[in-house]
Amino acid sequence: MRLTTKGRFAVTAMVDLAMNNGDGPVTLAEISERRKISLSYLEQLFGKLRRKQIVESVRGPGGGYLLGREARELSVSEIILAVDEPIDATQCGGKENCHDDGKCITHDLWAALNQRIFEYLGSVTLQQLVDNQRAKESGVAPIQDMRPDVVKRPVVAA
Repeated sequence: MRLTTKGRFAVTAMVDLAMNNGDGPVTLAEISERRKISLSYLEQLFGKLRRKQIVESVRGPGGGYLLGREARELSVSEIILAVDEPIDATQCGGKENCHDDGKCITHDLWAALNQRIFEYLGSVTLQQLVDNQRAKESGVAPIQDMRPDVVKRPVVAA
């Protein structure tokens, strides 16, 4: 799987924004300082996040960014996809042309892994990440273990 810095930084910045969102708009300079992420890189990421309505921008003095929706309504997969980060373990980008213009013998394995990764990242909300980070900072055990074998998935009726 190829999850680049873009996806990792987007999630990190969104957790920071959600943790500091209660006092009004958060500036990218503040996030940059706290998380040691380049300000110009954050500007690019937040432009994409704004276009996908993941965040809202507030202009003028005291301006910055706010969450576009409640943290409990935003999944990690939404954030990653909003910054154009593919979640793909296949060699061919899902085009099924990985071996002599056809599917390689392990294509279905990697495609199934993509689906599992996407399902897992879709099951983790921004609020869960915030709650876990706050618990760690206060010295309390994490509220929810994020390991895939522990995460509770919603039951879907057949």
